[in-house]
Amino acid sequence: MQVEATTKRAEHDRSVKVVRSSMKVWPYLFALPFVVLYFAFHFYPVLYSFWLSLHDWNGVGRKTFIGLRNYATLLTKDPLFYKALYNTVMIMIMSVPAMILLGMVLAYVIFQLAKGRVFFQTMNFLPYITTPVAIGFIFSFMFDWQTGIVNNMLLKLGLLAEGLQWLQDPLTAKMIIAMMIVWRNLGYFMTIYLAGMTAIPQDIYEAARVDGSTGLHTFTRITLPLLRNITVFLIVTSIIGGLQLFDEPKLLYGGWTASTSGGPDNAALTVIWKFVNDSFITGTRFGYGAATAYMLFVIIVLFSIVSYRIGSGKEEKA
Repeated sequence: MQVEATTKRAEHDRSVKVVRSSMKVWPYLFALPFVVLYFAFHFYPVLYSFWLSLHDWNGVGRKTFIGLRNYATLLTKDPLFYKALYNTVMIMIMSVPAMILLGMVLAYVIFQLAKGRVFFQTMNFLPYITTPVAIGFIFSFMFDWQTGIVNNMLLKLGLLAEGLQWLQDPLTAKMIIAMMIVWRNLGYFMTIYLAGMTAIPQDIYEAARVDGSTGLHTFTRITLPLLRNITVFLIVTSIIGGLQLFDEPKLLYGGWTASTSGGPDNAALTVIWKFVNDSFITGTRFGYGAATAYMLFVIIVLFSIVSYRIGSGKEEKA
């Protein structure tokens, strides 16, 4: 009897081990489709594009290995790359601080409302879900020098003697693109800041009121420091998105056509727009386009690290 009990116990232990081992396998099986799709459509293309950047290839013939020649040409013999990078950075400088400041102020104003908060949140968030094509049409019509509402309004107010060609000046072209970005993304920034303000414990504000803190003093001394992490997150993500700018300038000046024009004096040409021109429009230079994409990746990493370090350094000092 003792031997039979020992045998049954051993069989039971083995069955339990089998069940436990099978249970350990199930999470991997459920995660397998995502892993396979990630490697197939994300990781492999990243590696392939780097390998392609080391070749000269037009997409049809045989690939010719040229090493780092594409990178050398891009950095030493292509002034248009630096022009596109300068435009991208300037538009980003014009738009990112405005989105941070206006998004924070707008969120604080809505946060103080007792009624109508949902309505104003919805109205300010609608531009974020508007298609870029519609935004391009709206701003191109607004700043048209003949029939645009901006020129007509300024002429009626007597501020202008004749209509200005807003879209044909390099500086105003960048400013209009920055306005498009701010108008579209302001609702997103407002929502993120509003969520951060909602998460702040109300006990802190009550204690501040007991100590005699006013609205502006409470905002600058309590709300802003507690929203520092959110601000760093928004700055980093804005830099990453800003360096990949393509939709707004392309729709404002290129539309859906195969136009390579980057606006007046290429003032609206961005790095991604140049990448598209080099890869698919002007010469189908896939290797050179891949090198441009990887250089942009390096620039994005450097900008992100610097901005994160600056934000973290301020937080540690505070």
